Amino acid sequence: MIAAYGVANLLQSMAAARTSVHHTFDPQLLVRLACHRTYLLGLFCQVLGFVLAFVARRDLPLFLVQASVAAGLGVTALLGVLVLKWTLPVAEVALLVLLLGGITALVLSAQPAHSRQLGTAGVVGLAVALAVIAVVGFFAVRLHGALGSVALGSLAGIAFSAAAIAARPLAVEQSFAGYCSNPLLYLLVAHSLVGQLLLGLAMQRGSTTAAVAAMDAAGAVPAAIVGLLLLGDRIHPGREWLAAVGFVVTLVAVIAMTRYAEPQHHHATARSAAGRRADGARLHPAGR
Repeated sequence: MIAAYGVANLLQSMAAARTSVHHTFDPQLLVRLACHRTYLLGLFCQVLGFVLAFVARRDLPLFLVQASVAAGLGVTALLGVLVLKWTLPVAEVALLVLLLGGITALVLSAQPAHSRQLGTAGVVGLAVALAVIAVVGFFAVRLHGALGSVALGSLAGIAFSAAAIAARPLAVEQSFAGYCSNPLLYLLVAHSLVGQLLLGLAMQRGSTTAAVAAMDAAGAVPAAIVGLLLLGDRIHPGREWLAAVGFVVTLVAVIAMTRYAEPQHHHATARSAAGRRADGARLHPAGR
């Protein structure tokens, strides 16, 4: 799952940089992105990661699965260095090591268990959250640069977090008919589509790393809280401190990575008659 999401982030950011910037909350962005083979390959990797995450949520607590999704950011950064020749600051290398340590602590503290079911109130809450995210996203698209990347990425993370909350109890369904008749399935799809659109908009506005880091940070906390309070997520007795440290360290590492990320894909300000493509991708410390 971590590897699949890391590759998906890189490929989708490359496609978003080659697509004209959208300044409205327009689903046509997904249609335009779908015209790029790079984006479709990235979407395939994301679907693969989603399926693996869905299977993982059947038994594993959300605080582990959602925090593990954040580790995909590290894979994205490393692939950017190897494939696109991004430069990786020493501080960001240290943050990647810190991120790995946080995920390891979560793995050691998590106790596998099936999820409890969400009640009617929980289903209604997810539906209301979908509407709120869409409305806020409609206004957030007016933001540009790093601020736009972080704001839209955060909204995408909340949408994906809601999708994860829906997926945890849905994963224990025993039949195909049970899946199709469960309203959580449709909320899962709706939140995923809104999150995908918001993530595409975020990647167009600046740093891929900032957009993905904001998405992961905003998506981890709500799912972890809901999982522990409502879905029966468990921690090995006596390892609560390890889970808390691992979760905080993971979030701090992800959020801190935004400090060292500047826009990596730059759109040409003007196009010649032959057409000018966006500048190459770069990842370097702020202020360099």
